[in-house]
Amino acid sequence: MDSQEVGGLLDECFRAAQQSTRPTEAQRLNYCSCRDSLCAELASLLQEAVDMKWPFVPEKWQYKQSVSATDKTNLSDLISKHLSQLLAVLKASIGAQEARTALAVVFLVDRYLYWTDESNRLLKIAKLLHRRYPDTPIAPQLVIRQARVYFNSGKLQKAEYILSSLINNSGTTGCWIYHSKSDRALVQAVSVQVRGMILQKLGLWLEAAELIWASLVGYYSLPQPDKKGIGTSLGILANILVSMNNEDFHAFRTNPDIDFSLLGDGNHRLLSAAQAAKMAVVYSQYTSLYVLTNVTTQGACLLSYSFSMECPASQRQSFLQQAQEAFAIGLLTKAEGDMVTSKQELHTFLKAAYSLAVTHKWLGTPLGVVAQAVQACQNGLANFYSYCHANTQEKDSLCTEIMHLVAQVKLLLRVEPFLNSDKGSFIPDSYRNVKDASVNFTLAGFSKIMKKFQKYHASLCETTNTHCRETNDKIDGVRLCITALGTTIGTLNTDCTTDACKGLKDVPKEEEPRSSATGHKERASNQNCPTTEVDDDRSDHKLESPEKNKKQNLQGCNFGISSHTDSESAVPLSPSSNISSDSEKFEVMQAGIETLATEEDWMADVLGEAQKVALAEGAVQSLSELFITSSNSLGNSFGSQSSWEKLSADLNSSTYRKQQPSSISKAGTCQNSKSPDSDGSFFILETLDSETSDSPSGHMSKNQNVRALSSPQPFKSINVYQNMVTEVDSVQPATDNTFAIPNNPSQAIPEQCPVTETSTTSSFEMLEVNQCEHQQNTVQNVPQKKNSMCYSCQDQNAVADAVPVKQFLLSQQDYQAFLAGVCHGCLLKRLYSDKIKFKLKNLRSAHSALHLKFSKATGLWTATETCVYIGEPMGMEGAQRTTIWVQFLHQEERLSHYVGKDYKNPKEIQFHLKDVERQMTAQYYVTEFNKSLYEKDVLAQIFFIPSQALLILNGDEIVGCVTVEPYMLGEFVKLTNNTRKKDERFQATEYGLAFGHFTYLFSGGQEVVVDLQGWVTANGKGLTYLTDPQIHSIKTPKGPSNFADRGLRYFVEEQHGPECNGICQLLRLPPLAMNSKASPQTLLSVTKTKTMH
Repeated sequence: MDSQEVGGLLDECFRAAQQSTRPTEAQRLNYCSCRDSLCAELASLLQEAVDMKWPFVPEKWQYKQSVSATDKTNLSDLISKHLSQLLAVLKASIGAQEARTALAVVFLVDRYLYWTDESNRLLKIAKLLHRRYPDTPIAPQLVIRQARVYFNSGKLQKAEYILSSLINNSGTTGCWIYHSKSDRALVQAVSVQVRGMILQKLGLWLEAAELIWASLVGYYSLPQPDKKGIGTSLGILANILVSMNNEDFHAFRTNPDIDFSLLGDGNHRLLSAAQAAKMAVVYSQYTSLYVLTNVTTQGACLLSYSFSMECPASQRQSFLQQAQEAFAIGLLTKAEGDMVTSKQELHTFLKAAYSLAVTHKWLGTPLGVVAQAVQACQNGLANFYSYCHANTQEKDSLCTEIMHLVAQVKLLLRVEPFLNSDKGSFIPDSYRNVKDASVNFTLAGFSKIMKKFQKYHASLCETTNTHCRETNDKIDGVRLCITALGTTIGTLNTDCTTDACKGLKDVPKEEEPRSSATGHKERASNQNCPTTEVDDDRSDHKLESPEKNKKQNLQGCNFGISSHTDSESAVPLSPSSNISSDSEKFEVMQAGIETLATEEDWMADVLGEAQKVALAEGAVQSLSELFITSSNSLGNSFGSQSSWEKLSADLNSSTYRKQQPSSISKAGTCQNSKSPDSDGSFFILETLDSETSDSPSGHMSKNQNVRALSSPQPFKSINVYQNMVTEVDSVQPATDNTFAIPNNPSQAIPEQCPVTETSTTSSFEMLEVNQCEHQQNTVQNVPQKKNSMCYSCQDQNAVADAVPVKQFLLSQQDYQAFLAGVCHGCLLKRLYSDKIKFKLKNLRSAHSALHLKFSKATGLWTATETCVYIGEPMGMEGAQRTTIWVQFLHQEERLSHYVGKDYKNPKEIQFHLKDVERQMTAQYYVTEFNKSLYEKDVLAQIFFIPSQALLILNGDEIVGCVTVEPYMLGEFVKLTNNTRKKDERFQATEYGLAFGHFTYLFSGGQEVVVDLQGWVTANGKGLTYLTDPQIHSIKTPKGPSNFADRGLRYFVEEQHGPECNGICQLLRLPPLAMNSKASPQTLLSVTKTKTMH
């Protein structure tokens, strides 16, 4: 059956489930006929599912030590062959009101339809059936499937609640009856495995690894070890180890509760990861998708190790060849013409193909051949992006085209079949030398491990109302089902009587979709009551075609926002869709706590040059732009200048804090030119011969030369950037009409609704120029403390000899350094520029890229060569940055969506790197804070979602940069700003202030993390996900978003204040006062932290 036929049958089943009429005799006879038509094997499986024989549908080979020829098949093959019959039984059983049979069929086809991207439709049917027949059991596999779907779509809170309930209550769910304790242990093992994947997505590598290890213990301790589960967990663990820093790896390897001998000698993190992946390949050798996934991970581990400082030069070629073999094995799991219907499988095929091309490049394959292979992969990724947003009819042809491109890569790189004596297996004989590990794991030991996590998961269960609204049934006191999860986001009635808020009454009462600082747009809700999302069917389609998204945006912008829509019936088409609500209260709620922009000129941030040019050219404004010109509250919550600021480069120097002159600016004219091989995909703005001026009106750019890179295409106008050098967040006399604030009262901002504050009374342009000049000298002349793990620090002679012909043209030495890992100072020293600026111009295109991750613990940036697709604009902009849909081959979660952020005006590359460094620094601090919370039984955990950078390449030249982070769905709120403000209506603010207190002490009184915004729960307990923080620091040079001493004083004396709140007191944090400092060691001894689970 093709995708369109499957979708049609599922729609018919869904419509049947919506009917509530009594069944006719004909319907009952049809049900009996359909069920009797099933083959004996399927009929037996269906009866076992009805009888609740197992919580997960097993594969034949999954629990057998000795696998016979008949066992080397997969359930997906059987389901695929008879899918039309099974869906006919499903429809007939729904019509005959045979709920147990219907839900048993859903159970059987669930895994197959998940891999064919049809889980959303199937789960809708399951939810409808569960509401009508609440006493009919729902299989644990389906409950966990719902958690996986939430996880993939960015609803991490909902996924966490499901998993924590299953973990905390030994798998109890609804009316399901377990036949053995080992089945409960299996459900717990799967649940803790998926939760480990959530922490992996959040960049918490050590905590994720500990959870995955717990799942391994669970799988091994079953009466018959679960080979499928073991293989899956080993593959996940391998991916985690690749990203983990060496300090965390040492902590993980030496944990007394972890028997690391399972993975060999464990001498090197990447070799241990490669061994885990190879074991996963062997455990899952009878399923092509699992082999492809795990062997690609193995190849990535070996490829990364070949560039590590620990890899002996004499062995580098050998490890590259092993990586080549691994990628080739993955590509051979399917032949051209074989149908691939899984999003994960398509993505992994492209990743394996691209990685093989990269490996061939380093093995010396002719560059022309490699270039052709890379181009095929880029074309494939573009098709994959279309596939992810295509309708059912288009998917099959796109899939065929993607696999044809993969076949081209195999042909170009001469991928040959390997020796395989086992017909049912997908691995070569050379892999069969991996011996089954001898482990001594028991169910009692697994239970002991799970008790260590109980406190955390119990606390999460307390924060959500998990019962089904249709029934009062309780099974062992637990009422978990897949139709109702109370992830209520409490927003209070925020009627305001201040003059500023009264001023908002003139704003038209259309609803603006709430935006986060990451550009993730959510449904706005009526602020008079909390919004409990009971049925997420309406939001399952949030991530559909960007073209649909774009059309809807344009329609909404042309005609304003429609009148209030019933949120129960509205189905947003994309993340930029919205449901209207009470606008006035929403605006006031947002205006209540905003990040400040300027003390002297609080309007300068709103009316930036780019926006006014767009208006002048008749461009359709986005909803966010319309709203910003009215009140500026949402705009600054989204584009908080505390975090989307034009930051001075962090040069790892605490010596440069020179007070800047009052006014310095660049002046001149702008010319554009194009190289012969340019297509305008990206352009570089070069500001040459910059001059300083004391004239307050001298804010025009001088001698700016715009160059475009890539292949020929008409070069688009860059007029919008001609005056970009004067920034929208500057504080300067409005002598130039271009930047003057218009007299239109509708664009005025209420004075008491502050915008982002910068730390200087002079123009930011002055600050940028002066810091660029002086800090460049700082980079070159100030001795830098060497990092023992930094490739460049340890190989200074080679770095000194490798003088680039062009600043952003990467040499082989650059690749070696970036792939091995370089410290923050060395990376900035290599890439810092005060003249060359980047701006993504031509979207909807695929490119090679370097994927850069930063670890605050080690201070290292580590790169991976990848391929990225720059997709559609998300339709949301902040004061400084705009957001774009992004997909790349080495993203942490293949089925998740990622948000790219690019500055609206061209910016130097160091600004992007600083954005990532700041957010990962906040994550480092909050991880330590969470340990304190866990130790003190505080029922809350805070996370900063991880941020990474993509350096876009044209050949070996960097032609663009974008930061990326996982897409999140939920209600976005702002807890504190970057000076004095705090929103005490949310209990999460209390935790946020305690976190700031902790950060100040932990850093020795040198830093504080502020400007807290993200996704919280109504009662402030449970989970809080934050993004785009601000850090006031005296460790790094003072800048527009780093107020240094003044920022620290704002927090200590006003935002936090002299009195500690209950969380500070519970954590026994020493009282706050300016210049009060506590070393991390002292703080750790006070709070008695330990590893958080």
